[in-house]
Amino acid sequence: MPPYENRYWWSNDGLRLHYRDYPGPSERPPILCLPGLTRNARDYDDLAQRLSPRWRVITVDLRGRGDSGYAKDPMTYVPLTYVQDIEGLLGELGVSRYIAFGTSLGGIVAMLLAGTARETLMGVLLNDVGPEIMPEGLSRIRSYVGKSNTWPTWLHAARAVAEANGDVYPQFQLEDWLAMAKRLYRLNSAGRIVLDYDMKIAEPFRVPGNEAGPDMWRALDGLKTVPTLLVRGATSDVLAAPVAERMAGMLEQRELLTIPDTGHAPTLDEPAAIAAIERLLARIPAEPASG
Repeated sequence: MPPYENRYWWSNDGLRLHYRDYPGPSERPPILCLPGLTRNARDYDDLAQRLSPRWRVITVDLRGRGDSGYAKDPMTYVPLTYVQDIEGLLGELGVSRYIAFGTSLGGIVAMLLAGTARETLMGVLLNDVGPEIMPEGLSRIRSYVGKSNTWPTWLHAARAVAEANGDVYPQFQLEDWLAMAKRLYRLNSAGRIVLDYDMKIAEPFRVPGNEAGPDMWRALDGLKTVPTLLVRGATSDVLAAPVAERMAGMLEQRELLTIPDTGHAPTLDEPAAIAAIERLLARIPAEPASG
């Protein structure tokens, strides 16, 4: 049996959306995990299994990814719509207090959630993302997102992932690339290995401004008094070191962690990241998820 339950909720515009629910105690706020642009709930499986059953962990497939439905209107693949989707999930679960872990795009969604309802967030992890995104990182992401590739075997897919990300994770071995490929790709009905997202997510992303949403510095201000862990890859082309330092200077309860020899984005399986996550969670008061 898997260590989680597959569950679903409905968006305002009628999409069936998916999340994994890893069990944990009700006297603690759950941890809501939000993945990056082309990623899905599987990205957080190792983290969720480490923390469950000490914490309830909810890992989300954003619309158009994983087991969530694909949008009829590709212009809904934007951060503000993702925020509405997540607010719908929290409402359905009756969760009024929670912790948000967000990688890249997921971190943007977490910041926007803080800007709309800061009193509900008990703690936040922002993984290699901030209110400003480096132009070179945007250019790189735009160069690959929405471009479909298929592979005959998982080994072929792993080699492709390694070729594209070797400079991001220089310490990875073949087994690491295979694990990443199985998070990024799925097996289709024709027996081919394909990317596990709707290629149309690229359409709004290519419009300048849609990748970061509105006034993200103002949104970050919603985290001013919230326990926050900022994680940055030392060679990231998305989150610049000066931006990370400025973020840390705005937040009263923050830790800034830089993962060496890593680009965009850290996996959160690094020993330093695991220890920092435990320090973050140790600062979260034991309160029920609803109240």
